[in-house]
Amino acid sequence: MSLTSRLEELRRRHEVLTEKVEKAQRAPGFDDLAIAEMKKQKLKLKEEITRLASA
Repeated sequence: MSLTSRLEELRRRHEVLTEKVEKAQRAPGFDDLAIAEMKKQKLKLKEEITRLASA
């Protein structure tokens, strides 16, 4: 997998998680721990995107 395609995949996964977090935050009674876990995953993806983009 090329660096460009890897970055595109990571960005796509980050966007999907962003949408899931936003949807979960609007849903009444959604598990706060699940939202926190999704946010952690988003942060890890963003950190890897940043690391790869600067390499």
